Amino acid sequence: MTTIDPLKYPVGAFSFDPATAAAKRGEHIRQIAELPTGLRAAYAALTPEQRKRSYRAGGWNADQIVHHVADSHGNALFRIKLALTEDVPTIKPYDQGKWATLADVTAVPGDVSLLFLDALHRRWVALLEALGPDDFKRAIYHPERAEQMTIDHLIMLYAWHSRHHTAHLRAIAANPA
Repeated sequence: MTTIDPLKYPVGAFSFDPATAAAKRGEHIRQIAELPTGLRAAYAALTPEQRKRSYRAGGWNADQIVHHVADSHGNALFRIKLALTEDVPTIKPYDQGKWATLADVTAVPGDVSLLFLDALHRRWVALLEALGPDDFKRAIYHPERAEQMTIDHLIMLYAWHSRHHTAHLRAIAANPA
């Protein structure tokens, strides 16, 4: 049995269940829609000193988390748009660890990415809400995972991702040390 580190995975590890994807689609879209508000509230609860702290040893600090979510969710929207307009396109993976060390992350407060997430999620949710049932079956190919991922899979993943990183910010707030 594998033990999951609750600091690393505060809402549990991600698991895609294709059998429940369609039934839970609305819930996943709602969670994506709520991310900017929830992440902003969790970030606002942190002091400037806490924003430079991590939720665990070796983890990102609060500013890096917020910027990572913006980078990741921007990529997610574009991957979904590729899935809708091309036949199983191969997406370009990126090194999130290296992205978290670039100047737009280290020198810019997380508030900037929170503004970006407001606009991004408004567009993303509008797109998702306009899709028909067959659109959610469209897919991308992820070369690092060596698998096709449907739009249903992607929205389930990013709904989890939204809860996952919001919980990281709450963990920083809960740890006064």
